[in-house]
Amino acid sequence: MELLTKASYSGEANQREKDNLVVAYNAACEGIVLLKNDGALPLKTKKVALYGPGASMTIKGGTGSGEVNERHSVTILEGMEDRGFEITSKPWIQDYETVYTRALQAYKKSKKITLFNLNKIMELLNETFQAPIGRAITQEDVAKSDTDTCIYVVSRQAGEGGDRKAEKGDFFLTDEEMAAIRFCAETYEKFVLVINCGSSIDMAFADEIPGINAILYICQLGTEGGHAFADVLSGKVSPSGKLSDTWAKHYEDIPFAQEYSYLNGDLENEYYKEGIYVGYRYFDSFGIEPAYPFGFGMSYTDFDIRCVGIRADGSRVSVDAEVTNVGKEFAGKEVAQLYVSAPHGKLCKDYQSLAAFGKTQVLAPGAKQSLELSFDLAKLASYDEKEAAFILEAGEYVLRLGNSSRNTVPVGALMLEKEVIISKHDHICPVQNPFEEIWALNRKEEQLGGLPHITIDPAAFQTVTYTYEKPDACGDERVQNFLNTLKLEEMVEILVGNGMFGAASRFNLPGSVGNTTSKFWDRGLANVALCDGPAGLRIQKRSTVDKKGNVKAVDLSLGFLESLPNFIKKSMMGNPEKDPVIYQYTTAFPVTNALAQSWNTELMYQVGNAIYREMKEYGCTYWLAPAINIHRNPLCGRNFEYYSEDPMLTGAMAAAMTRGVQQEKGFYVTVKHYACNNQEDNRNHVSSNVSERTLREIYLRGFEETVRCGGALGIMTSYNKVNGVYSPNSYDLCTKVLRNEWGFEGVVMTDWFSTDKGKANNALAIQAGNDLIMPGGGNFKKEMLNGVKSGLISEEEVRWCCANVVKAIFDSATQREYLG
Repeated sequence: MELLTKASYSGEANQREKDNLVVAYNAACEGIVLLKNDGALPLKTKKVALYGPGASMTIKGGTGSGEVNERHSVTILEGMEDRGFEITSKPWIQDYETVYTRALQAYKKSKKITLFNLNKIMELLNETFQAPIGRAITQEDVAKSDTDTCIYVVSRQAGEGGDRKAEKGDFFLTDEEMAAIRFCAETYEKFVLVINCGSSIDMAFADEIPGINAILYICQLGTEGGHAFADVLSGKVSPSGKLSDTWAKHYEDIPFAQEYSYLNGDLENEYYKEGIYVGYRYFDSFGIEPAYPFGFGMSYTDFDIRCVGIRADGSRVSVDAEVTNVGKEFAGKEVAQLYVSAPHGKLCKDYQSLAAFGKTQVLAPGAKQSLELSFDLAKLASYDEKEAAFILEAGEYVLRLGNSSRNTVPVGALMLEKEVIISKHDHICPVQNPFEEIWALNRKEEQLGGLPHITIDPAAFQTVTYTYEKPDACGDERVQNFLNTLKLEEMVEILVGNGMFGAASRFNLPGSVGNTTSKFWDRGLANVALCDGPAGLRIQKRSTVDKKGNVKAVDLSLGFLESLPNFIKKSMMGNPEKDPVIYQYTTAFPVTNALAQSWNTELMYQVGNAIYREMKEYGCTYWLAPAINIHRNPLCGRNFEYYSEDPMLTGAMAAAMTRGVQQEKGFYVTVKHYACNNQEDNRNHVSSNVSERTLREIYLRGFEETVRCGGALGIMTSYNKVNGVYSPNSYDLCTKVLRNEWGFEGVVMTDWFSTDKGKANNALAIQAGNDLIMPGGGNFKKEMLNGVKSGLISEEEVRWCCANVVKAIFDSATQREYLG
């Protein structure tokens, strides 16, 4: 059989790869957040002592499905040397690399899988190698470094399948790290601390150790991170990143911190007792002082942000902000942030919520730029559970303008004279185990003096009343004609994926994490490839092709597969010395949290566009991203691949990314993980217990924005339960909300292995509105067919879901290219 693949027989970097590195570099630059600076940055010298685990072993991204198999990633050491820095602490770095290599080898050896414990392979996905700290830095190291300037890089790794720990060596620094930082801060005249971690760590020590002149949070910056970091150090680039989360002074300051995930002793149930008060909503509403507030980030220059006008057109409100670089030396970018405090009426509110934001271009000293910060007041409605309706209460909506949640000033107010019902709904996802939420009952009212007040006419809003009938079947004549040729068993074949790790497919995209079936290729239906994200397109970078056209990996696509027995790896992997090699080099972009810290939707579109180009080049139809779950707690193992604690920022960034990817018909994002996948421990069974108001206002809004404004055409349901019902089995989520309310017209798929015995039911997943069950298997098909036979689901429901999958394939680029 002819090998159908778009991989290249040339390993040379093409123009697309070079262009995408530029996008990755720009994204990395804008994702760096300057947390502290007393004038030490930018550096005045190129002669620097560099220490810490992240110096030459810089972590570029998280583990699991978020890994990307790029050609090369630039470390901090490499990036600095490329940019002309002289690193004078090479002996310490070389010693560390030796220690690191030994520790990694020992770790791999301890995790080796044998014939007797093959069932433990997936457990390794839940474990993450934590790098050693390295030997103590000595006075001899300092003397040999011959410089007054030092950088120390703290690194942390996290990934899919397990949460981080509130322990030393993870969320907290170890005693050895504290000693190293204290020593460097005391010994060197200028000391810069760098945090290389996918989400926040405890920063209480920063106030306890004198001599820390500057702190940079670089997160995990992908393939061009080292170059971006070096350019920020030198001042070639002024940092413009802003935190996408609130960083607490102490872990205990986070609401119900000791009840999160493994800490509560009950991994079967997670109670969202903080309700709507997530992140800055809690810190601002309850008067808790953070270490660094949401939206915070310094620059090498200073900016003045002024409101120069407020206007309303119906329900659309616009605030005109004028941003001026008032510094005298450095150019830079600034983010203007607009928050709104809603009336505290019959429904308790948060103190404020982000309504709009905008980022300037690079402004030279003295230059200014006008930004229009626009939002629909209807999107600030609160959900009244008693009435099952989103409402805007009568009263004063205070507009606050600034550059972080804790640095704003009131600039005006909107007056709504009577309550408005924005939309009427059916109740969804009822709480099965009642619990108490916290509420901020009191709020200090501010005197706005002579600030402008704009009256909003209640008639500007039209109440939407949703209906909840099963959406009409796909009306595409091509699709219905094709379905008319299929038996029930054949429709089930289309609804169930074609496996992973090299399952036979007519079109072969090496490294794709799954495919749709190719059994109907000769009848005019192609198979399409689904590939992981969200830090880029995760596929196989090198594969071999034997004389029979069989494709085998040269490099393992996931780190945990290293633990497989050698004979299994040998059977899975090809020999590049024996057979021809094909290449698929993609780009490792900054992790999603770092992308969110850019606060730049145009940049997100560019990243999406870059990923689209890679999808088109290699034949990927579904990119399994963006991942948009809320950062409910900093210990979530996948926070690195989620955007923010704030649903508005999350939705705006993910919608822009989606538009970039889906710019051509037949290329799809898959927004995940729907919904409330806010922890990784026991993710296959835990129930996220959450009130309907909190669910709708916090945890679904990012998904809604990505569907309504981004036009997303793929959704992935999550592993967990929501109020006792597995997400793939939730008709409320998959049909009533997603299709009836938001008008979603794409394909809903399950997360990999989230259905089957002891998990979500395959037949009920179809009934709920999942169209594609991944990654596939005989049990999946059997359970579905038995469901029809027993009357649990109908053949019409199978046909309805099958139509959605067939339409998406018919519209795909793979179908157009190979079958017309």
